[in-house]
Amino acid sequence: MVTLEVRHETHYRYAAPVAQALHLAWLQPLHDERQSLLAHELQIEPTPPERLQQIDGFGNRRVFFGLSRPHRALSVCSSSRVQLVPRAPDLDGASGGAWEVLRDRLRYAAGARFEPAVEFVQPSPFIPRLAELRAYAAASFPPGRPPAQGAIELMRRIHEDFRYETASTGVDTPLALAFAQKRGVCQDFAHVMIGALRMLGLPARYVSGYLLTEPPTGSAPLVGADASHAWVQAYCPGVVADGWLDLDPTNAVIPDTGHVRLAIGRDYGDVTPLRGVIRGGGEHTLDVRVQTRQVEPARMLLE
Repeated sequence: MVTLEVRHETHYRYAAPVAQALHLAWLQPLHDERQSLLAHELQIEPTPPERLQQIDGFGNRRVFFGLSRPHRALSVCSSSRVQLVPRAPDLDGASGGAWEVLRDRLRYAAGARFEPAVEFVQPSPFIPRLAELRAYAAASFPPGRPPAQGAIELMRRIHEDFRYETASTGVDTPLALAFAQKRGVCQDFAHVMIGALRMLGLPARYVSGYLLTEPPTGSAPLVGADASHAWVQAYCPGVVADGWLDLDPTNAVIPDTGHVRLAIGRDYGDVTPLRGVIRGGGEHTLDVRVQTRQVEPARMLLE
């Protein structure tokens, strides 16, 4: 087991007073059998009169808060401690049957049993259906190939074919443009891979989270480690316990104990770390800082 601490700071400064603001934050890491949330604190300045914690439709914890007195700055600082266990220590990508069997099983059929994974085959606001993504994915999925093997190869191809380039895209850059220019940031890498899998009828979902800022001795640093990160979960029943295999196309790795999962959704729009609407404010500046570090071994926390 590995224990990591994450500090995620977001600071807004406004040219004019903000008279009123409503915000949603997805900043509390997931808690399940693979990732235990040991501690979490969310500090907001100015302090909102109240905050409401909710669980969204995907099982993520989010916080709603409003500010009704004028302010020229907003700071939201999330501090978390999580304990991670290896997610796929004995991964066998050859299991799970042919990918076409999974595709056909998830197609709509009157009277058939509903499978929740079907939701992640459908297009979503940031990931529309694009014929060019189907053609791109097909090279990794010849007839009879198991879904995990095809998804892992697709992840590696995206890593090789696309260039990570900060400021080359924005949150509103269309997926078709990001795919055409073959460059972008982790959000674009994840959206391309999800869209390609969905075009073959295979479920895939978006994961927001964090990377270990300083890698273990002897390991190369991962791209995107100094900010919030994004990767993919491909649905591969029989390969991992819950069927969802984590894949990071930005770094061409299968996430393990250096990736902290924050939230899951159909695309970036479902799990934006912090978003909201404001009245007033004028121009603003945004400063985001993320640090993820390994702390004392898990056994010391339990003694």
